[in-house]
Amino acid sequence: MAETQVPERTTNRGPGRLLIAVYILFAIAATSRAGLQIATKFDQAPVAYLLSAVAALIYIVAAVGLARAGHAGRRVALACCSVELVGVVAVGILSLADRALFPDETVWSGFGSGYGYIPLVLPILGLYWLWRTRRDASRP
Repeated sequence: MAETQVPERTTNRGPGRLLIAVYILFAIAATSRAGLQIATKFDQAPVAYLLSAVAALIYIVAAVGLARAGHAGRRVALACCSVELVGVVAVGILSLADRALFPDETVWSGFGSGYGYIPLVLPILGLYWLWRTRRDASRP
C-alpha cells in the first residue's frame, strides 16, 4: 500500500500569499510616507518619522521572511511580527497618553488608526499564520 504524502505547510502558500501581499503593500506605504517626511520635515518630528521608517523596514523583512518559508524565513518572520506587535502597542499607548511625544503621526500611532488599524491586526495575523503553518510532530 502506497503511503500518501502530506503537503508541507509553508507560510507562502494559500492565505499566506495574501498576508505577504499586505505586508508588501504596507512596506511600500510606510517607506513612501517615512521617506517623504524625513526628506521634507524631519526637524518637526524626528522620532515619529524614524519610527515610521522602522515600521517600513519591519514590514519589508517580515514579507521576505514569510515569502522564503524555510526555517530561517520563519524565524525572521516570527521576530518581525513579534517586534511589530510590541511596537504598535507601545507606540499606540504612548501616542494616546502623551500627544506631545508624537507631534506628527507614525504608522503605529493610535494603534495604526491612520491605516484602519491594520498595523495592529497584521502582526496578530502574521503570528497566527506562523503558528498555523508550524511543523508539529503530532499533526499529519
